[in-house]
Order: sequence, then C-alpha cells, then structure tokens
Amino acid sequence: MSELSDLYQEVILDHGRRPRNFGPLPGATHRAEGLNPLCGDHLDVQVKLEDGAVREVHFTGTGCAISRASASVMTGLVKGRTPAEIEALYRTFHALVTEGPGAAPDLEALGKLAVFGGVHDFPTRVKCASLAWHTLRAALQGDGRASTE
Repeated sequence: MSELSDLYQEVILDHGRRPRNFGPLPGATHRAEGLNPLCGDHLDVQVKLEDGAVREVHFTGTGCAISRASASVMTGLVKGRTPAEIEALYRTFHALVTEGPGAAPDLEALGKLAVFGGVHDFPTRVKCASLAWHTLRAALQGDGRASTE
C-alpha cells in the first residue's frame, strides 16, 4: 500500500470516528441541509459568518465514513476564510475528487483534504466526499438546501 493510501485510510478512520466540529452551532448565521440520495448521507452545515469571514462552522447528520471525514476536515480548513476563499478551495477540492490530483490547481491549499485525491477512482464515492462542500456553499449563498444530484 502506498504512503498516500495509508494516509487516506488514517484520515478517513480518524475523522470518520471522531469528527471535529460535529454538533449544533449556537448563533449560526447561515445554515443548509445537504443530501446525497444515492447513499443516504444527510448533513446539516451551520456557519457563523462575522466581518466577512467564517468564524465558526459545525455540522450534524449521518453519513458514511468518507462523508463524515470530509466534513470534519473541511470545517477545520475553512475557519477564518472568506466566502470567496472558500469558493476557490471548493473548486480545487472538486477538481481533485472528480479528476484526480493532477487537475487540482492548488493542492497544497487543501491541507489534509488532499488525501481525498484517490476518491476520483471510485465515482460513486465522489458525492460522499463532496456533500459537505455543496452544503457549505448552499449555506453561504443562503440557499438552505443542497443535493449531490
């Protein structure tokens, strides 16, 4: 098994079992509910936006280990960032999981999320990995709902 594959499994297991920023966020200013109808992942992302940047972000819900791990790592990565910065991170992450590491414009910006690059080899898991991002974007845009369909 490669070093990247080992790291991928370690991150998925760690964040899937003990997700960070999991639980309700009192005082959230933005919120959206996300659903992956293919496998039943269901997330609720709550954001506290202050002075044009994300000050706090939490998620609740149920889902597979990949979905929970991706949400957990994502919530840590976006704190302190503006919606525009988050949109750029989303585009990089989306390219990573749909096309592979070579397609991601700024892989280093993703930090631990870079280990999700192997997901592109499993098309049915792309939606699991990207659900939290779609839901965060919907929350920041005031849409309230997101779906991977």
